[in-house]
Amino acid sequence: MTVDWTTELAEQLDWHWQNHVRERLAGITDDEYFWQPVPDCWTVRPRAERPDGPGTGDFTIDFAFPEPAPPPVTTIAWRLAHIIVGVLGMRAASHFGGPPMSYDTFPYAGTAGEALQQLDDAYATWIAGVRELEAEGLARPCGPAEGPYADAPLAKLILHINRETIHHSAEVLLMRDLYRSR
Repeated sequence: MTVDWTTELAEQLDWHWQNHVRERLAGITDDEYFWQPVPDCWTVRPRAERPDGPGTGDFTIDFAFPEPAPPPVTTIAWRLAHIIVGVLGMRAASHFGGPPMSYDTFPYAGTAGEALQQLDDAYATWIAGVRELEAEGLARPCGPAEGPYADAPLAKLILHINRETIHHSAEVLLMRDLYRSR
């Protein structure tokens, strides 16, 4: 039996995306997007509140490296920005010719609608790149953009991105459930 690993890797994420994540994000409001279930959440905030924060434009994201211990609870806005920039966007830029992306230069969304558009764009670029890979592309080393994983095969990175996207999307959907039930 021959396995089409490109299809398997793409479908693992895309099935979850199409059947769980994206349809459950429909109708998200700005109140939900910015909702802070506990004090001192990390979020996306107006630049006026943090003029030296990362990003470009009118909004910035809370961020510290190294991350505090324990890490702060994060809002839906923060979690979506993380998926858009750190999970999908930077990797699509490094491996599939997506637009250049970094936490320092990203124009963070000030509305839920704008964030969903950014999310859809980042996801579309990532999944299209994965679907175009052939066996040789899956086996090639990730390269210097992936730091200590530079020598790992790209398939390993794709599995990691699938896990990260599914994991963080589930957090966002849980936050929506909690917001609705508060």
